[in-house]
Amino acid sequence: MNFNLTEEQLMIQQTAREFAESEISPSAVERDKNAEYPADIVKKLAELGFMGMMVPPQFDGAGLDTVSYVLAMIEISKVDASVGVIMSVNNSLVCYGIEKWGSEFIKEKYLKPLARGEKLGAFALSEPEAGSDATRQNTFAFKDGNYWILNGMKNWITNGTSADYYLVIAQTDKEKAHRGITTFIVEKGTNGFGHGIKEDKLGIRSSDTCSLTFENCKVPEENILWEVGKGFNFAMQTLNGGRIGIAAQAVGIAEAALDASRKYAKTRKAFGTEISNLQAIQFKLADMSTKV
Repeated sequence: MNFNLTEEQLMIQQTAREFAESEISPSAVERDKNAEYPADIVKKLAELGFMGMMVPPQFDGAGLDTVSYVLAMIEISKVDASVGVIMSVNNSLVCYGIEKWGSEFIKEKYLKPLARGEKLGAFALSEPEAGSDATRQNTFAFKDGNYWILNGMKNWITNGTSADYYLVIAQTDKEKAHRGITTFIVEKGTNGFGHGIKEDKLGIRSSDTCSLTFENCKVPEENILWEVGKGFNFAMQTLNGGRIGIAAQAVGIAEAALDASRKYAKTRKAFGTEISNLQAIQFKLADMSTKV
């Protein structure tokens, strides 16, 4: 098996690295302190095609493979995990799910602007009592003519205040349990749809996280993703792609930590020499490198 990167993958990796160092790095610390959303950076990511990397060109995406996406995620997250998670959610949880299970109407209306980076997406599954156990959805929707009426609350939603389109998973038939869950696309500004204040997080603060509220929120029937009752399957399969994005983000963070440790070890002195010359420190750096 050949694990060498292709020329295209190497080019994507280099482009992401240069962009991260020149465009993201200078403001990363300040934005994190101030919990400031990186709007200009996200716009530039879109111009590079990084907000819809695996979406086919027919839907205005970059048409790249998963390895290219992972390489770009690592380089971006190595400099700023906040930008990395914004990019990851739009690619892995939103564009991927819509491309795989959306109707042609949904792909045309929602996927294309998301892939171009003109619009931003969010994935709304977690609730106060339904985090790891996604079957316990209390957000409920009932049919009313050609619409569905949503009521409930979502918690810890990445891109919560900044997104334009939200993939909302809700219970539509409680008697069917997980087979009675459905996914809806809800647009920002829809009557009855709102969000709470941004969470004051310990890290990744430049990415906004908040709760969402739905009070008799009216969603058109054509905004159902896949079909009624397939929401749990949709969430689980989409999260598999999301795990790739978050794993890539973790690798980027770990690489940055290793780089910082190497740099420190070459400047910090003890016992008359740089600590990078001490075998105990060398062992630690070797272990870190192996784990990365």
